Amino acid sequence: MTELLLTGSSHILLMNDGGRLRLPKEDEISIPEGTETFVFPGYKAAPINAVAVFPPECVRYGLRESWEILPDDKYRAAAKGAELINWSESELFCSRDGHRLERASEISKRCPECGHEYFPRLNPAIVVLVLKGDEALLVHASTLRNPEVKTLVAGYVETGESLEECVRREIKEETDLDVTDVRYFGSQAWPFPYQLMMGFTAKYAGGELRFADGEITSGGFFSPDDMPVLPTMPSLSRVIIEAWRDGKFSNYK
Repeated sequence: MTELLLTGSSHILLMNDGGRLRLPKEDEISIPEGTETFVFPGYKAAPINAVAVFPPECVRYGLRESWEILPDDKYRAAAKGAELINWSESELFCSRDGHRLERASEISKRCPECGHEYFPRLNPAIVVLVLKGDEALLVHASTLRNPEVKTLVAGYVETGESLEECVRREIKEETDLDVTDVRYFGSQAWPFPYQLMMGFTAKYAGGELRFADGEITSGGFFSPDDMPVLPTMPSLSRVIIEAWRDGKFSNYK
């Protein structure tokens, strides 16, 4: 039975099944005719606001928080559905001639006038764990809602630069530190709304910590046994921090 991914912004609709939250099935909720949907194996994604009537068992839940409830494969499907819906609702008109776009495939739209095809956007961004001996750099970004949380330096990749160049630039711009030995850790699709996060580690190479551009308000080097409030899972920043606390970079000093 196909499961429904009813999403919008940063939320998803779940069913309370005897105290257990799960994804609704296609025969449990009626999606109005004409609603834009995206179908991939086992799932159908649709905007949560398109549904007018919900069963009483429905619960509107935070997409990020659903990671703690849904199995990993279902959470990743929900994240993909959210990205597709967010993209579809923001990519409405052709940037060349202004005509309204039409669906061309499950992952594209096409302009009926000029024929140009549009695909879901991805914004590449990096997060980096800067290591200084047994300590790691954790910072508070001005965009974080919780003033106590400290996380990794992060930033968007700019046109014309490699990922490694982006790592060094972001660290320099935001903290005035120099780093060396930049190493790739792993990546993560992040549907808030359509980022592709790429994680790195790097070694401190010099400089005094200074927050010059206003994007970071505080921070410092912390040891594994003296940590501030950390970002929640399943963010890639937290995954990298936990890998460091588990000693997976012990030979990287």
